[in-house]
Amino acid sequence: MLTRRHFVMTTAALFSAPVASPVLANTWPTESQKVAWDAQVTPPGFDPATSNPWGLHPRFLPTRVAAKDGLTPGDIHVDAVARYLYHIEEGGTAMRYGVAIARGDLYEPGTYTIKRKVRWPHWQPTQNMIDRDPELYADIADGMEPGPKNALGSRALYLFLGDRDTYLRIHGTPQPRSIGGRASSGCVRMVMAHINELYPNVDIGSTAFLYSAEDSVTAGS
Repeated sequence: MLTRRHFVMTTAALFSAPVASPVLANTWPTESQKVAWDAQVTPPGFDPATSNPWGLHPRFLPTRVAAKDGLTPGDIHVDAVARYLYHIEEGGTAMRYGVAIARGDLYEPGTYTIKRKVRWPHWQPTQNMIDRDPELYADIADGMEPGPKNALGSRALYLFLGDRDTYLRIHGTPQPRSIGGRASSGCVRMVMAHINELYPNVDIGSTAFLYSAEDSVTAGS
């Protein structure tokens, strides 16, 4: 298991101060519908560093930070304790985003490969999700069509182990106030406007490292 200590003794060691399964649907939204939905979930005059109609703690707004030498550009690192996702860039920097992770023991640390990306995805709860939380998922067992209220939001990055789909995703959420908490059934959540910025910069075949939420440190680290 990847632990947070393996990732970083403190967050500053790698990054310094700022410088569920797809539904096989018969229809998909048109390009014009996707554009309209993007506009709907993007604040007017959107500035990633300052726009905050969701009331997030400022530390969860997108921020460019310095990255430790040796990290592979294009990879994603999720610090489950600080609730940060880092996307490593060329030139020794990374973009840092606030995220929410899974509640309880549903979070699954590991090293995954991003083998699929979808803009405005369909979504269907897994049978385990339905069995665990029937009051939440039984009524939508057949899945949800794309749109701003879909559980995967505006974008989804699909995490695989080898050729096996893990049903874990890094995705947008219609519940942006969950950012910074433990809220999902396994996935990593992002504000939709934020993952819309990240999405075109993530290549198929990139690696996503999800570090343990159990090896905690003090809030100030």
